[in-house]
Amino acid sequence: MPANREAPMSAQIRSLYASMPDRLARARKSFGRPLTLSEKILVAHAHDFETQQWERGKAILKLRVDRVALQDVTGQMAIFQFMMSGRKRVAVPSTIHCDHLIRAESGAAEDLNRAIRESEEVYNFIRSAARKYGMGFWRPGSGIIHQVVLENYATPGTLMIAADSHTPNAGGLGMLAIGVGGADCGEAMAGLPWEVLHPKLIGVHLTGKLSGWTAAKDVITYLCTLLTVKGGTNKILEYFGPGAQSISATGKATICNMGAELGATTSIFPFDSRMAAYLRATDRTDLAALAEEFRPHLVADPEIADNPAAFYDELVEINLDTLEPHIVGPHSPDRGRPISRLAAEVRQNGWPTSITNALIGSCTNSSYEDMRRAAHVAMQGLKAGLKAKAKFLITPGSERIFQTIKRDGLIDTFEKIGGTVLANACGPCIGQWKRTDVGPNQKNTIVSSFNRNFPGRNDGSQETLSFITSPDVVTALAFAGTLEFNPLTDTLTAPNGERVRFTPPEGEELPRDGFARGAEGYEEPAADPDSVKIDVPTNSERLQLLGPFVAWDGKDFIDLPVLVKTKGKTTTDHISPAGPWLRFRGHLDKISDNMFLGATNAFTGETGKGMNPLTGGTGQTFSKIARELKAAGVQWIVIGDENYGEGSSREHAAMSPRYLGCAAVIVRSFARIHETNLKKQGVLPLTFVNPDDYDRFEQNDRVSIVGLYTLEPGKPVTVQIKKPDARVLTIQARHSMTREQIAWFRAGSALNAGQVIDPATGAPAKLEEVRLEARDTKAKPGKDV
Repeated sequence: MPANREAPMSAQIRSLYASMPDRLARARKSFGRPLTLSEKILVAHAHDFETQQWERGKAILKLRVDRVALQDVTGQMAIFQFMMSGRKRVAVPSTIHCDHLIRAESGAAEDLNRAIRESEEVYNFIRSAARKYGMGFWRPGSGIIHQVVLENYATPGTLMIAADSHTPNAGGLGMLAIGVGGADCGEAMAGLPWEVLHPKLIGVHLTGKLSGWTAAKDVITYLCTLLTVKGGTNKILEYFGPGAQSISATGKATICNMGAELGATTSIFPFDSRMAAYLRATDRTDLAALAEEFRPHLVADPEIADNPAAFYDELVEINLDTLEPHIVGPHSPDRGRPISRLAAEVRQNGWPTSITNALIGSCTNSSYEDMRRAAHVAMQGLKAGLKAKAKFLITPGSERIFQTIKRDGLIDTFEKIGGTVLANACGPCIGQWKRTDVGPNQKNTIVSSFNRNFPGRNDGSQETLSFITSPDVVTALAFAGTLEFNPLTDTLTAPNGERVRFTPPEGEELPRDGFARGAEGYEEPAADPDSVKIDVPTNSERLQLLGPFVAWDGKDFIDLPVLVKTKGKTTTDHISPAGPWLRFRGHLDKISDNMFLGATNAFTGETGKGMNPLTGGTGQTFSKIARELKAAGVQWIVIGDENYGEGSSREHAAMSPRYLGCAAVIVRSFARIHETNLKKQGVLPLTFVNPDDYDRFEQNDRVSIVGLYTLEPGKPVTVQIKKPDARVLTIQARHSMTREQIAWFRAGSALNAGQVIDPATGAPAKLEEVRLEARDTKAKPGKDV
């Protein structure tokens, strides 16, 4: 076993596998039918199978998770919330990965060193918390959370939650891996069962085999185009069929990773020999053997494939033999088409055809197979004397990947065509990209193998048009420098005047000589945790201890102003933008200044600004208005459009509104994670019974939400809209809260709702009585919350 990471917990996994025959037999008897793979894993992790209600789309499942993973941005709040539980050690295996705070600017080495200097206090806090509370710590430069999890922790048939929306990446190894908010992670680490709406199931039947230019990426970009960004909300995508077995484990991971763009709870593939090969290649021979021994429990029952329509809520058929390479964008991951249709659409819409930057890698497409296929295309261009016309950037997913592709000459190939290797981190995929090649408001086109392409997502500019496709197609487009090039059919002119046509990319899914090993950056928890002090510097501008939110006062919400009515796509990036704001993710007060900066004001068309209902002043940022309302003791509400809160799992998009006085959010529909995050923080999330009621709200209205004392599961909520002329319109709204979640609302948050353990006495205590051991901060815990 490698000495630089947590050893695989074979005994724990064997115990889980050994318990599955009895649990699954009981479930088959109770359900009266065979089980899908997703159902098997959910049943095996039920907190109490005998009392659990099972009804897709309606029941709330209580589950025991096997693992929790955090990254350095969302993980800060997760750790702060865990600390409020009073536990001395995490109850389940947990890791934290430093991948989000490294800004892409100059190249790997310089960017990494800069991040360590700029974010030293954040890294010190995370490291100290990991050492004290028993979490594995992966240093900056170790790699992106999802790639590192795939290489070290993902295990078939297990259940993991993580504070990042692309956690489903681990479904490539048959793990049910789900992105959640930090509050969920903190509670699971404290030993509480994790709750989730019982997902519906979409069966994706794959036949045929990938070949030529078609890659695993094309499966998911095609699905995004087919199902749209909300087509997977509160659903699991379960892949099956002979085509599934033809895709490598890392290709499966790519597909599962980007299932987040469908809004899906998660995605998963059944265990097969490709997964076993990957486990062995990443030093987990024991787990591969265990999975092979218990294989019948790590795939769907055989009857499922015989009649899938009887077991899945929806069924999608994809023939890999006929699937074309796809490219999606701009501005949304579901705006897609086959590459053959791109040029015509570009001309029709007047999009900039010239490509400024071509980027490969990220948590979605940085496997050895991805890099090998891209390098095969790059080598063809190199032999023809071509150089990349677009700036070409490479993001390895982990130190293991970087060392391996460096050893095998792939880095050299990329650099010879003009490529720059970035740090093993998220970088441009999440907005951590400092560009100097275009102006801040200059319209331009980029292509990448990333997962998200909302306006401003990659570089903070609303004017950047971002397109997503496979790494091999990105590499070919880098040579062409234009969106009008189709690498399947078109040619380029070499320096000697010859016409060059690329042959389809080739690449091994696993390195022939095994993975190279470098300084992978794993640190064990402290042997003596009591000696470790949590490192929060006095008067830090990056870190702020949390205190409890104020509990509901038992009264209806009366005559509340509408802070913002958002129009169109309102992602968590719009509600709580990333980029330069990432540095404040551990400081709730400071990061709240970014609240709704990217949201479109439906009343005025402005972005990030609105009218102050107290003064009538216009053109003010929403955070400034909210702070003035809060100072005056006035709560406010948000009106939102379809799929409100889609995108990243960042819970700051729920915590900042709560902190600045949001009482309720009323929308046409919610994205899953964001709705849960609002519930966790004590904000009332409602959806219109009649979606057209969205149009009834005007800028000077006052809104009342009445009957809150009798709030019950499934019972509609009455909303009154008072117009400036004193007319009152009454509409109905729904909520999806359970009795327990209603208790969160009444208590002020999920953390407030339960008792915690006082670390000083070891006895149960109310949350507000708990005192945490940490150095003082400028903002006293709970003082302004």
